[in-house]
Amino acid sequence: MKSKRYDQEFKDNAVSMLVTSRKALSVVARELGISDTALRKWRESSLEQDNRHPMGDGMPTPREMVDIIKQLQKELAHVTWQRDVLKKAAGILSEKSQTGMP
Repeated sequence: MKSKRYDQEFKDNAVSMLVTSRKALSVVARELGISDTALRKWRESSLEQDNRHPMGDGMPTPREMVDIIKQLQKELAHVTWQRDVLKKAAGILSEKSQTGMP
């Protein structure tokens, strides 16, 4: 089977669509008629090539921003779990006692 060749403009547009659409990689790949693997490779290549931030020096690179986002997502999941536990505990502590104790 002969593999398709895509020009750099198509690859750049596909990566841009992936980043800006907030859709899953598999969804964007399906919409574009390409494989998940190809789009993933193009995204990784784009992040490696772009080693500076468009807003200037002192700002994180796209690769660093991806790492920061992943870390923040982990922290958010943990804090959300803590919040849920505290809500349940507060609910339990605020219930009136069935035994007549305050």
